[in-house]
Amino acid sequence: MRWLTGWSTDAPRAGVPAHEALGTVAPIAARPLWTGPNPLWAVGDWRPEEIRLATLRPGARAAVSAGFAAPDPVEDTPATTRLAVLGHCGATDAELAAGLAAARGGAVRHLTAWPGSYTVVLRTGTRSTLLLTDLAGAQPVFHTPWCGGTAYATAALPLADLVGAPLDTGHLAARLACPESPEALGTGTPYLGVQRVPPGHVLAVRGGRAYVDAYDEPGGGGEQQRGEAPAVRELTRALLESVRSRVRTTVPAPRGSGRARLGVDLSYGTASATVALLAAAVPLPAAPAAGSTEPVPGLGADARNGPRNGPRNGARTEARTGAVKGSWARAAPHEPPTPEQLAAVTLGETDPPATLALAPDTPRLRHTVLDPGPDTLPYAGLRADPQHGRLTDEPGPELVAAARAEARFDAGGTDHLTGYGARQVLDGHPARLADLLRAGRPRELLPPVAALAGADRATAGVLTGALRTPLTVVRAAHRLSRIRYAEALDDAAAKLTARHAPDGAGTAGHRSADDLAWCVPGPAARWLSDDALSAVALRLRLAARKPAPEEHPGARRARHALYRHARSFRTLVHAAEQPGQRLHAPFLDNQVVRAARLLPDDVRLQPGARHALLHAVLTGAGRTDLPPDWGRGPRPDRTAPARAGLRLAADGLAELFDAPLLAEAGLIDLPAVRAGLTDPATLLSPTALAGLADLVSTELWLRRLRARRHGACWTGLPHPTHPALP
Repeated sequence: MRWLTGWSTDAPRAGVPAHEALGTVAPIAARPLWTGPNPLWAVGDWRPEEIRLATLRPGARAAVSAGFAAPDPVEDTPATTRLAVLGHCGATDAELAAGLAAARGGAVRHLTAWPGSYTVVLRTGTRSTLLLTDLAGAQPVFHTPWCGGTAYATAALPLADLVGAPLDTGHLAARLACPESPEALGTGTPYLGVQRVPPGHVLAVRGGRAYVDAYDEPGGGGEQQRGEAPAVRELTRALLESVRSRVRTTVPAPRGSGRARLGVDLSYGTASATVALLAAAVPLPAAPAAGSTEPVPGLGADARNGPRNGPRNGARTEARTGAVKGSWARAAPHEPPTPEQLAAVTLGETDPPATLALAPDTPRLRHTVLDPGPDTLPYAGLRADPQHGRLTDEPGPELVAAARAEARFDAGGTDHLTGYGARQVLDGHPARLADLLRAGRPRELLPPVAALAGADRATAGVLTGALRTPLTVVRAAHRLSRIRYAEALDDAAAKLTARHAPDGAGTAGHRSADDLAWCVPGPAARWLSDDALSAVALRLRLAARKPAPEEHPGARRARHALYRHARSFRTLVHAAEQPGQRLHAPFLDNQVVRAARLLPDDVRLQPGARHALLHAVLTGAGRTDLPPDWGRGPRPDRTAPARAGLRLAADGLAELFDAPLLAEAGLIDLPAVRAGLTDPATLLSPTALAGLADLVSTELWLRRLRARRHGACWTGLPHPTHPALP
């Protein structure tokens, strides 16, 4: 796990802990990025090109550096401004310097407009620090009060370790009951007292006090939308730049690792295939020769304009032979080298729809089909030691499928590109049907409702498809467009306590109608205890007393569905990323998310909208040989591996819920869970499988957290004092 951490404190005051602790406490195995009263550290296996620092002092130009360096010997003054950009960022040195200069005037939004996925830390003077989150939530920021000031980090677990925060069982109940409802989750974390900065917000720490404000929060139904053609062009440009910046800054694999420099993921859908085809069209940078000291793109090099320390004005440097004094030898004519191949990985699918689009004229993709053995099935860890596995920052359903993801990523490249997030970024959430009614465009409901009716006609008969589905969906859309926000939350709280949670059964139209609400219970809500459901319902009723959001319900639901998926991707990175490897999700980049917001709602809601948009992106990028129905073939059964894994892990699953920590915390109805596990019919629906994955992953996470030693992230912490039992 890689994370940043630091703190900002105020002057000592009466009643606060001794500030001598500030000089002794530090993260273990950390490297300082800047020191002083408000330090900043980078912890973990950061690459040199992932750390960019810019410093601006009065009367001098901004100095930009990359990688770890010795702390600046010049003491900061109130007029000194520092900028740290950590992660994958495609900005040039000149752009960083210009961004730092503009940020001195108070503007910060432009710092999030560069290609890539990264965290921005801005320090002005010696008492003010700003941390910016991304728009999707894949690069979060957390904070907590400590020593009369505020400690912050890009991971919640180290902060909980710092302050000795106990578990927040109320937040865990909210994650299981309503995982996409901000009214239930709030800004909390599984650790009591540790708060999350919402995506699109900035954490300002001034004089030790924390302030959270939005720098890019959409309101009133989202950003200003454009026509379909200009919106698709902007999406094409943003996605191309995101993929290109990663390909051009990829680093060679370590010697002896046997891993390709760049890998792509071809499992399942058209999103990963789109990223693969875009990456295959970008030439990889040449690997340095043995013993060469030339800068490598990605290691202190500009992502788009070549090495920062190289020749200017397009001049070429050539090797000098020394045969004749003052002469420069030119390389002999030779055949152009074969393009370096990309490791394209598929797990358990010999003919998935995504790979059918890979024409033979894409020789750079070296396709590898992995055999899905029993050790790669979901729940494989339950057949061994449930506590054996990585402790992630937060729980997530990706823990049950970590072995499957590890097998796929192990065969990938040092930099592995995936299509995660495309569905949440591009697709039209069913709740957007209500937004069309609010905007006075009821005719645009006809294509999506007709598509749902056609699907139900094929599975449930003519009567359901022609009559019941259109009436059910349109009625639910009208109700969501008219209902008051407070009334909707009160209704959701009442349904939660009455256990009227959607079970995922019924037709596609019925499931879409269930999604047409301000707040929808999660798939694990059916197995929670009465006390847990009542606590979450109380949170919803308290939120109903607050002012209603300015956003339309569909845009809000879609945004928080994206946040949930970005949290899941972050958990996947912590659980399955290989040592020295980097997993990339270009669809979660800020510029791609902003470009997708420009898409009109009616375009998103068209049948097959995501496949059509990705087809248009590839066409705009020059890939014109794809068939018109690309990506619309039969889909593989996504739940088949989970069912197979459950059958093999039946004994381990029963042992896991013999004396679970979830029941000890009062979160689940244990008899109902055990009854569901013994009845295979209850686990046939995708919703039931998703709910079980939430429960199992949370139980695994609790056990791994309980086995962890306090203070494992810090040095110099005082020993915790446990109160005596009465």
